[in-house]
Amino acid sequence: MMVFSMEKAEKSGSPAVRYLEIDESRAGQRLDNFLIAILKGVPRSHIYRILRKGEVRINKGRARPDYRLEQGDVVRIPPLRVSPAKDLDPQKAADGFGWLLPRILHEDDDLMVVNKPAGLAVHGGSGVSVGLIEALRGLRPETPALELAHRLDRDTSGCLLLAKTRPAMLALHRMLREGKMEKHYLALVSGAWRGGTREVSVALEKNRPHAGEHMVEVTEDGKESASRFIPHQRFGSATLMEIQLLTGRTHQARVHAAHLGHPIAGDDKYGDREFNRRLHKLGLRRLFLHAQRLRFTHPLTGYTMDIEAPLPDELSSLLQRLSREAQA
Repeated sequence: MMVFSMEKAEKSGSPAVRYLEIDESRAGQRLDNFLIAILKGVPRSHIYRILRKGEVRINKGRARPDYRLEQGDVVRIPPLRVSPAKDLDPQKAADGFGWLLPRILHEDDDLMVVNKPAGLAVHGGSGVSVGLIEALRGLRPETPALELAHRLDRDTSGCLLLAKTRPAMLALHRMLREGKMEKHYLALVSGAWRGGTREVSVALEKNRPHAGEHMVEVTEDGKESASRFIPHQRFGSATLMEIQLLTGRTHQARVHAAHLGHPIAGDDKYGDREFNRRLHKLGLRRLFLHAQRLRFTHPLTGYTMDIEAPLPDELSSLLQRLSREAQA
């Protein structure tokens, strides 16, 4: 990527328009992800605002956030004041987040898989000063290119994939787009599941209703999404499910489960309040959704990667209590 032109600022020291030419290393990346990566210190909400207002231009024309960059594209970035990056310095990271290191399930020269705990956001923003990615960059100062290859909701635990190099990131994003990565989740859902494996394929759309809270809905105008639900164990009025995500939409597992009439336990957006209250009395204090397993071909070595994160103790304990309750 090359900065090849800059307009004169109106005042000395004030921000100026930048023009960036896309090279091969950035080709194929979504425009919004590209801006988030290079505009560290600019809130994500502000990045999406300048995109909506048409202040970011591709080859002099407006572009959507999901536009895939091509080699040779020229990106116009409006004047922005950038705050210092939020990455922790190594000592502060070690002092405050050293407990993350034993949660690394796999690491090599190109990628890393971390067993993310529930309650930790994957990145800073929206009232969160430091997320998992900022903490890990502080813990791995020798790996400046460390980036999230995908995301998990703050309340979801389990396998989170990160790229340590730009070639690995491009390859992993391509695999995710093409459905060449298996993502398996464990979820406790409301109700007694009838029958065996079932697939759901519906379009999902994210909107912003009152109070500014993002919600995802099933709608004909949304993006196609597909999940596979496999029952593992029944507990009377609840069922432990394996959910395989065949696409990667926001809140996909949660919305698909609710759409099937079996919302996930502890889900305060799409869940069943009475079911959640009952499980709260049994000790559930979080969303019962765990990214249990990732299976894919290593993009640079060609080896088959099959990585699992054990079910957290608080979720295993709940299943034991439900089992005893069902047998009583």
